[in-house]
Formats: sequence, structure tokens, C-alpha cells
Amino acid sequence: MEKQNFITIETICKYHNVPVAFILSLGDFDLIEIQIINSEPCILQSQLVEVEKYVRLHNDLEINSEGLSAICHLIQRLEVMQEQITQLKMRLELYEDNIQ
Repeated sequence: MEKQNFITIETICKYHNVPVAFILSLGDFDLIEIQIINSEPCILQSQLVEVEKYVRLHNDLEINSEGLSAICHLIQRLEVMQEQITQLKMRLELYEDNIQ
């Protein structure tokens, strides 16, 4: 079984100088998964890149958790639509090749 490394939210907040409530709100909006380890809220180390992205958007552009949630939802929809466009292009090319 793969060993999972966790980082406490307190450590992240101290390093990035953000309130604990902000990181917890990311969990409330399902942007990150918060787990309680030894009675402390933690995240998986693999989520750290995402958390740092949210912290930069929050600090640099003053986007709150609700805004971050909306942005992530829109990005996910764009990625799905881009995949659909790619698939449609491939089908169209296949159809055009059959006609010629």
C-alpha cells in the first residue's frame, strides 16, 4: 500500500501567511480534501500545488473562496469542451478522409 504524506494546514498557513479559515474554506467548497490526522486538519502532499495556486490567486488578485470555486468549475467545463472539440475534429477528419 502506498504511503501518503500529509501536511498540516497550520504549516501551510504559516509558510504562506494566510489565515487557517481560508484554507478550511477551500475544503468547504470541495477545492481540496481536508483530513484529520492526529486531531489536526491536514491535506495530502499531492494537493500542495493546488493549494499554492489558490493562495496566489487569493493574495495577488484578492479572489475569495467562492470566486475560486467558480473559476475552477469554469476551467473544468472548458477542459471538457476542449476534449469534445478535439474528438469532433478527429471524427470530422475521418469523415473527410473517407469522402476523398
